[in-house]
Amino acid sequence: MENSVPFEDLRGDYRQMAADWTVAQHADLYSDEDQETWRLLLDRQSRLAEKHACAEFLEGLKVLGVASRIPDFAEINARLEPLTGWRIVGVPGLIPDAVFYDHLAHRRFPVTVWIRTRAELDYLVEPDLFHDFFGHVPLLTNPVFADYMQLYGQRGVEAGGKIDLLARLYWYTVEFGLIRTAQGLKIYGAGILSSAKEVKHAIEGSDVERLPFEAATVMHRPYEIDRLQNTYFVLDDFKQLFEAAQTRVA
Repeated sequence: MENSVPFEDLRGDYRQMAADWTVAQHADLYSDEDQETWRLLLDRQSRLAEKHACAEFLEGLKVLGVASRIPDFAEINARLEPLTGWRIVGVPGLIPDAVFYDHLAHRRFPVTVWIRTRAELDYLVEPDLFHDFFGHVPLLTNPVFADYMQLYGQRGVEAGGKIDLLARLYWYTVEFGLIRTAQGLKIYGAGILSSAKEVKHAIEGSDVERLPFEAATVMHRPYEIDRLQNTYFVLDDFKQLFEAAQTRVA
């Protein structure tokens, strides 16, 4: 999603993008250093996910065949699209809200094509390929979550410029959501699952709020993007997300 930074100041290469802000991935052009960064991140976060992620996320990783090389988007789409009708599209980085919502409404998830450096393993201001893919794409294999993401996109399109409350909903669910399961408290939010520090903080931190999920409360809770979160909202079931997406934005 977009932030307040001018696009000319962002890290991605926006010169070759299409009208819908998409770019080709060129999966064969990643360097050995890029591949090593992917392997390091995948190994670390997969181990944390095995312990702390929800079952739906882990099943998605397995179904997509996420391995030790940077995923080829075309190969992933060949597995993902038959499951839920979703596909991933390459983007240079952050894109305008209206474009982002339109992609979601048409079951296209934007994934940044560049990956962070090894010096940035623990923190990155802008979302990169690892965050977008590892954090978000596995749950798109789950029919319930996949339908929520499309509905969320449709609501964003309908809302036009009035997206502040919807942005909070996205932040506290898709990015930083927790869910209560028979196996205990688990993670489904991409912003948590792609960050080692956030995983431990969200599950084990003693100085954070873990509140029952309620859409109106979520939409009126501000958030900060450059620090570990102080508040997480906990679902009882993914189906709660549908009610949240239909909450009036006002």
